Amino acid sequence: MPVTCGVLESLQGWLMSRTPQMQREEVLRIKLEQLRLEHRDLDDAVQALHDQGRADVLTLQRLKRQELALKDKIRRIEDDLTPDIIA
Repeated sequence: MPVTCGVLESLQGWLMSRTPQMQREEVLRIKLEQLRLEHRDLDDAVQALHDQGRADVLTLQRLKRQELALKDKIRRIEDDLTPDIIA
């Protein structure tokens, strides 16, 4: 896992310990940024393997499945953060 994600996890833990009443939305925003970074890192890894010609089909499929799972988590958190609008 990249150093950047570890920093975000540390920041999230620090914020939670410093402010027990931290709003749920703030925690979700930190988690969202962490997931976006993980998704970007996976995308870069897939592209690098593809560019180097060292990627086998199973590895690419596994990485792409992980990317899709992260994208689903990102969308769920974005939906949680977006207020429902009653038309």
